[in-house]
Amino acid sequence: MSVSKKQIGELGEKIAENFLKKKGYRILDRNFFTRLALGPKTGEIDIVAKKDDIISFVEVKTIAFNYIDNNLKDSFIPPEEKVNFQKQRKIIKTAQIWLSKNKMPLDKKWQIDVISIKIDLDLKKAEIKHFPNAFGE
Repeated sequence: MSVSKKQIGELGEKIAENFLKKKGYRILDRNFFTRLALGPKTGEIDIVAKKDDIISFVEVKTIAFNYIDNNLKDSFIPPEEKVNFQKQRKIIKTAQIWLSKNKMPLDKKWQIDVISIKIDLDLKKAEIKHFPNAFGE
């Protein structure tokens, strides 16, 4: 079963969105991005969600594997560890732009969450880990 990285990412985002909805979050936006003039994207937020008056900017990291082909599934770098310092800075900056564009008050409570998803393509199962307020200013 061949699946592209883009398809895996999109599947992960759908899984994360459903997970958040079940946890009582309301989805405010998806795939919000910024770019310079007509240039490439400068930042992207996978999901913007709200719960208990706190806005969460959610970064979704997904990996997929075929268990039959890869019995070393636990040797992968956990998806959440792929959100490095540079990526964190970019997410924070993009979140601030989203707040400004949506005319949110400067004192509005917000945080950055990371959702890590490992998908077993053979068993069609996903392992989901949610890291609320994963990093801050």
